[in-house]
Amino acid sequence: MPLLARTVAFPLTVDVRRGAVSGIVELLADRRLSPNGQVAFAVGPGQGEQIVDSVRAGLASADVSLVEGGTLEAAHELAAHVRRGSYDAVVGIGGGKTLDVAKYAATLTGLPMVAVATSLAHDGLASPVASLEHEGGKVSYGVAIPLAVVVDLDYVRRCPPEQLRSGIGDTVSNLSALADWELAGRERGEPTDGVAAAMARTGAEALLHRTDRVESEDFLTTLAHALVLGGLAMAIAGSSRPCSGACHEIAHAIEAEHPGTSTHGAQVAVGALFASWLRGDEVVPALDACLRRYEVPRLPADLGLTEAQFAVAVARAPSTRPERYTILEHLELGEAEIAARVAAFTETFA
Repeated sequence: MPLLARTVAFPLTVDVRRGAVSGIVELLADRRLSPNGQVAFAVGPGQGEQIVDSVRAGLASADVSLVEGGTLEAAHELAAHVRRGSYDAVVGIGGGKTLDVAKYAATLTGLPMVAVATSLAHDGLASPVASLEHEGGKVSYGVAIPLAVVVDLDYVRRCPPEQLRSGIGDTVSNLSALADWELAGRERGEPTDGVAAAMARTGAEALLHRTDRVESEDFLTTLAHALVLGGLAMAIAGSSRPCSGACHEIAHAIEAEHPGTSTHGAQVAVGALFASWLRGDEVVPALDACLRRYEVPRLPADLGLTEAQFAVAVARAPSTRPERYTILEHLELGEAEIAARVAAFTETFA
């Protein structure tokens, strides 16, 4: 009897705990990652530098490159540096921008990559996507997923609160993205993947009804695991579909119209609440309550936007992912109707 299965790349290890960075030296001694102990560190400023200093004594042959910003140019520069040496692996240490640069450079050079996260701002920890700045905008590139993910809660707890709120927004927005995916399946016959959907939903629902403090060890552990599950859901699906729908279309449009005004996770949180409200989803009360509880942005004003500015972003949103079918494409709202819906949304949730 034939065995039917599929092979999906997953990390060899996911280590989420206090003091996790103390295990980096032992992790890199794993011959599946670094047969010769020669590794290239890509380190972000701040906490990333602190971490590499704390483990440098045990990694005498390690090479350290400081990564400034999350640009495509920085990723190509890192890849060129790595090619000039003889390395077994690339180790990215820092926030999301640093990890995306390291993932892209590792993919270009055909090396395994280890992600050591100092913040939990978005689901790129274990995703097959690197979001890099290029020519004034952000572009998503397909990359190999990290072979190991390390999250030290002692360092994560020190990151700015808005980064943790961003991670919460990015995680719970999966519920809106999945609803859009199901809509595309019903209306367009788009294939969906139950395994990918289950992983993305599990991560989101693990946070949805929590009431403990965001700084607690249990909450941070759950958030880290949820973000990893989101990344793996994308790897299974072969696209960002399980975690990206109208919520992300709106976020991309906001970033294009008003770059740098708010975090990606904050933008998708507002986008998710708005899109879920447009669909009339049953999850809206719980989603709104979760965002309120953890002080995650819910309304355009929370992002520093007027209703008119948000309406412009909603109108532009479908053009950011022309191939994607969401509630925005389904309703095909004109500018006047979008403005009316945004006003009603704000009135409902203010």
